[in-house]
Amino acid sequence: MKLDLPRETALKILYEVNKSGAYSNIALNKNLEDVKLSNIDKAFITELVYGTLKWQLSIDYIIEKFSSVKIKKLSPWILNILRLGVYQLLYMTKIPESAACNESVNLAKRYGHSASSRYVNAVLRNITRSKDKIEYPDRNKDLSAYLSIRYSHPEWMVKNWLNRFGESFTEELLKCNNENAPLTVRVNTLKTSTEELRDQLEKEGFEPQPAKYVENALIINKPSSITKMRAFEQGLFQVQDESSMIVAQVLNPKPKDLVIDVCSAPGGKATHIAELMQNTGQVIARDVHEHKIKLIEEAAIRLGIGIIKAEVFDAQKEDLKLINKADCVLVDAPCSGLGIIRRKPDIKWTRKEKDLDEIVKLQERILDTSSKYVKPGGVLLYSTCTVEPKENEEMVKKFLQDNRDFELEDISEVLPKDLKKDTAKAGYIQLYPNIDGIDGFFISKMRKRS
Repeated sequence: MKLDLPRETALKILYEVNKSGAYSNIALNKNLEDVKLSNIDKAFITELVYGTLKWQLSIDYIIEKFSSVKIKKLSPWILNILRLGVYQLLYMTKIPESAACNESVNLAKRYGHSASSRYVNAVLRNITRSKDKIEYPDRNKDLSAYLSIRYSHPEWMVKNWLNRFGESFTEELLKCNNENAPLTVRVNTLKTSTEELRDQLEKEGFEPQPAKYVENALIINKPSSITKMRAFEQGLFQVQDESSMIVAQVLNPKPKDLVIDVCSAPGGKATHIAELMQNTGQVIARDVHEHKIKLIEEAAIRLGIGIIKAEVFDAQKEDLKLINKADCVLVDAPCSGLGIIRRKPDIKWTRKEKDLDEIVKLQERILDTSSKYVKPGGVLLYSTCTVEPKENEEMVKKFLQDNRDFELEDISEVLPKDLKKDTAKAGYIQLYPNIDGIDGFFISKMRKRS
């Protein structure tokens, strides 16, 4: 029996993510390096993995409706085979129902036994026959349960957002989190221009278009094998969302500055900062993990940047030799990541409500320690990729209460011209995917009094 290779590959990736705790993007990239896979196969695998992870809660709810066996009693392999099958049946309109069912049964024969394959066949055939009759929680009786199942988000997350944002905004945010995020790249202005890169990408068969806010950025439609592109290998661009690019723009470093990026890996912001500095001065880029330092170094070499000094260093620890030395310090803090769910859907299932308090404590320690490196008159920029106030506005407010030598600075003049935020003059902005069309980010700029 010959198995469908793309579906089997997707199954293995889901197993790594759900059973071994692997990050979806890393597991996906590792498995897609297989040269036997065509670009069409790679795109199909990506859709299967991210789609199944994205809709996992809804899919499990449906499986429970049609299964005689509780999900908790299923082997991880059989459960993920069912999830893949349901995703194809209910969320992929171009996949024939027979193919979704038959290939799932074949996988169950390989990764289970004869009874497993019969069970998978029975569940999927039942769903196929009754998919238009599936009942969801009553919206009017239990709004949070309805939204949780309808949009496949943990109910604790839905409840938090309903309390904070209200029904309409929350539903739009949930809906947006399930959309596919565009692939955005930052033009490496040390080597090329936006126009030149657009022309080269078109010659390579891609469909670039202007980004939403950032001038030196492009959205690439129908991307495939980015790292194999000639323009990528030549260091003409860096993959990065616009929200992340705006961080360096707000920091606004100058040539010859000393900049410290205390939580730098994989180096997108550090390399952007170096470009804005015209590759003069120094950027100290740090991370607590040695293997991530290599990512920063590789990115700097590919982009032709020579001013980045990548170091293994725990941002919670104080480096006495840098006290009051830096023109700019960037604290792109570890966070819950709830602003980038559309890009990393497994965040919904790996992040727990109780995690937030520990994350906040870590952020406080890093921000307090890093602020000591800022010289009088220098800049401290705090950013996260989340939409949680306790990690964002409340964090900055508490820091300023405890550190009277810092004050917020108007950032309205350094934001992209089409990005309007009422809070910019107060020194911070909160970005939302459903409002701004880019990743959910918080950016706050503080200056140390002279």
